[in-house]
Amino acid sequence: MSVYTFDPLQDPRWEEFCQRAAGASIFHTRGWLTTLQRTYGYQPVVFTTSAPGGALDNGVVFCRVSSWLTGRRMISLPFADHCEPLVACPEAQQEISAALQKTLRADRLKHIELRPLSAGVLSEFPFRQDKTFYFHWLSLRPSLEDIFRRFHKDSIQRRVRKAERVGLVYEQGRSAALLQKFYRMIAITRRRHHLPPQPIEWFRNLIACVGEKLTIHVASHRQQPVAGILTLHYRDTVVYKYGGSDAQHHNLGGMPLLLWKAIEAARRDGAQHFDFGRSDKDNEGLVRFKDQWGSTRTVLTYGKLSNAPERATRSSPFADAAQRLFFYMPDFLSAAAGRLLYRHIG
Repeated sequence: MSVYTFDPLQDPRWEEFCQRAAGASIFHTRGWLTTLQRTYGYQPVVFTTSAPGGALDNGVVFCRVSSWLTGRRMISLPFADHCEPLVACPEAQQEISAALQKTLRADRLKHIELRPLSAGVLSEFPFRQDKTFYFHWLSLRPSLEDIFRRFHKDSIQRRVRKAERVGLVYEQGRSAALLQKFYRMIAITRRRHHLPPQPIEWFRNLIACVGEKLTIHVASHRQQPVAGILTLHYRDTVVYKYGGSDAQHHNLGGMPLLLWKAIEAARRDGAQHFDFGRSDKDNEGLVRFKDQWGSTRTVLTYGKLSNAPERATRSSPFADAAQRLFFYMPDFLSAAAGRLLYRHIG
């Protein structure tokens, strides 16, 4: 059994394969991969045991990241919360794993990273366990009434009702005007967390490449945006990928209203799962917020393949000072920092 590689942006088999492969998500698609390439210059590659020109039976997709700051790596996939290896056959898993080990050495990569959604995948390839997160998802199979009834009464149900009562205006779409409102919420939130915002070009490219699978949702009060989220719909799953809000107006319930509107729309459009994404395990507030939606919580474990053990990352005085600096930066400098730094992160 041989292993082959191909560019999923050039080979038409990849998109068709993603449509039928169990475990494929929005992050596997050409839309997400093209956005990564346009915005950050990452080069996508698929490893498979299927011969060129034949039917595609399996594949593990990566992006090559070359950075003077963080090293040369392959990641499956950058800025994706999860990306399942689409390989069911144990023999194919072994062959692809061996090919990845050869690539690691031949290309002198710092490491190769997998971000599987399913437990046990890392032992099948095998990769050593690395970072762990919590992952939340909500079943959309019950009726909307039953789904709403399972929300936390005080933290979610009452806040949704309050948002409706105070007259928050809800908008959804993909227009340039709506993107500007949403991006303002992203910038405010990233500043609150002492981080630069993602470059707006990332979101513009995502809209252009993903198209109708993407929806921006914005809540406004007295013509001023107070919260915004971005969702992605692929097959039977809607992913809540990005969100931001103005803390001065948290009492109005903008974020709960937007997530409820997104859940309503997802179920109406035939989705069966609502993906709340990953959360850092030590971010107790965010974990508790996602728990309050009646969601299922599991552990998400990333894996790494490397030639040598990597040192544990520690917070440095420089990093701490940089975070404080991001908080006080003017908007144009913070945005410029985002355009410079995010391509090195992945």
